[in-house]
This record gives sequence, structure tokens and C-alpha cells, in this order.
Amino acid sequence: MSLLLSNLSFLLKKGIKLVVLLIAVSAVSFMLLNASPIDPVQAYIGADMLHVSAEQRAQIAEYWGLNDPPLQRYGKWLSAVLHGDLGTSMMYRAPVAEVIGERFLHSFALMSAAWFLSGIIGFSAGSLAAMKQGTWIDRLIKWYCYTLASTPAFWLGLLLLIVFSVWLGWFPIGMGVPAGVLAEQVTLLDHLRHMVLPALTLSIVGISAVALHTREKLIEVLNSDYVVFARAKGEHGFRLYWRHGLRNIALPAITLQFASFSELFGGAVLAEQVFSYPGLGQASVEAGLRGDVPLLLGIVLFSAAFVYTGNAVAELLYRLVDPRTRKGGGL
Repeated sequence: MSLLLSNLSFLLKKGIKLVVLLIAVSAVSFMLLNASPIDPVQAYIGADMLHVSAEQRAQIAEYWGLNDPPLQRYGKWLSAVLHGDLGTSMMYRAPVAEVIGERFLHSFALMSAAWFLSGIIGFSAGSLAAMKQGTWIDRLIKWYCYTLASTPAFWLGLLLLIVFSVWLGWFPIGMGVPAGVLAEQVTLLDHLRHMVLPALTLSIVGISAVALHTREKLIEVLNSDYVVFARAKGEHGFRLYWRHGLRNIALPAITLQFASFSELFGGAVLAEQVFSYPGLGQASVEAGLRGDVPLLLGIVLFSAAFVYTGNAVAELLYRLVDPRTRKGGGL
């Protein structure tokens, strides 16, 4: 019962902090957008700006409420958000919630695949490097991690695109589905083929942090007194790692993996631009360049909530696995 109350209290505190965070993020984002040199009316009209009269321009500004004071516009927008209305996208002529929901499905599939691959491969590579400390295997894994830790995601994406799409022709050059194919004719295999290279781009870069962190933690565990005592009793190899190392390095790896949501989301923006992948990252770039304020604010709020939730889930898992972290209310 006390465990349930403790977790409920933890979730309540996290919920309150999330609300405060979203209000602060929305206010700062609105101020930055208001100070931006981008003219929303011109971005909305686009190339047809020369054929639009001053009266029509004024009507468009009045329709979107651009003539109101910034504080009044923010108040109206915030009130609508509290009622579940994120507004209407100026680019897509559709509710912002629908645009985010549709685009996020593509991004979520991409980030989930990359998150899973980077976590499994990174944890395995880091464990192997620690168990083979000082050997050529350890040096090879460290070289790989140090090299790719500083590699930009967009550069790696371009490299994979040139090699596997242009030279070898194994995968499509870009987009989320084949060009010129009706939506009802697109198969699951088509979606997967278009997602392979963007997912590889994100996962290859994400492996480094997990592998290096896991390696250092496991080396620390293997040099501890209780592991030395276990070796003296005859335990060695994978059995020693399984019984004494896995639990101690799994907790930090879980936290690091869930905390990587922010980096993963940022990398997805670059990867989606390189591969013209129709995800949330590409939509955010287009919204920023074309002055779609409602969509951009909606994406900012959603992104902040998504990253915060990932960190909160990591902390909750940590509390459930290790009772020591529940003392004092959490990490």
C-alpha cells in the first residue's frame, strides 16, 4: 500500500511539473515567434503574394487574429488549448491535433526502431567491451563509439543515402512511401523499406553513448569487492556477468536510454529532412520556415511533453526496480 501511495505521489508531482513546463515552454515559444522576422501572412500566401491586394492581406491577418496584441493572442491561444483545441494549421488547412497525430505515427515508428536498436546493440557492445577489456575487441568498440559520438546525424544519413540508395540501389532514395502509388496500394513492406535508412542513421549514432556508459559501469562492477569474492568462489565468464553485473548496469542503462528521447527527437528532425521522411520533424521545419504559428506551437508543446514523459518513465522504472531510489521521493 505504501508503495502504491509513493508511486501515486510521484506521478502527481511529475504531472504538476509537466503542466508548469508546458506553460513556460509555450510562453517562451510564443514570444520568440512573435519577435521572428517571418511574416505569417506572406508565408501563408507564398508565391501568390504579388497577386494579393492590401485589402485581402488585411482580411487574412484579421482572420488569423494577427492584428491583436501579442498578449491577447497568447491568452486566446492558451484558452483554446486548455479546451483541447490546438488551432488550425495554416499550411495544411487542418486541425493541428490531426496533423501532429498523422505525422507522429511516422516519426514514432522511426524513433521506436532506432531507440530499440541503439539500446540493444549499445548495451551488448558495452558489455562485451567491458568483459574483453584491453583486448582488440574492446579497442574496436571504443574506436567505433568515439568516432560516431561526434558524427552529425545528417552527414551519416547522406553517406548511407549515397552508398545504399545511389550506388547499390538497395533502398529507395527518400520519402515514406513509393512515389506515384495510391495510399491504399502501399504495403507494410513499402513502409519498412523506406524507414530502414532513417532508422539506421539514428540508431548508429545513438549506440555510442549507451555502449560507453555501459562499459564504464560494468568495469566498475567487475572491479568491486563482491565480484572479486565471487571469482574466488569459482564463478567466471558469462555466469559472473549474469549474476552480479547485469542488475547493477541495467538500471543506469535504462535511465540513459529513456533520457535519450530528446537527442533522438532532435536527430529525427535532421534524418527526416535528409530522407524527406514525412514525420513530425519535417513538419516542424516546414512550419518554422513558412510561419505556421499554430502548428509550430503545437509541435513544441507535444515535443516537450514527449521528452518529459520519457524521462519520467525512466525515473519510475528506476524506482520500481531499485527500492533505494524511493527514499526521499525519487532521484
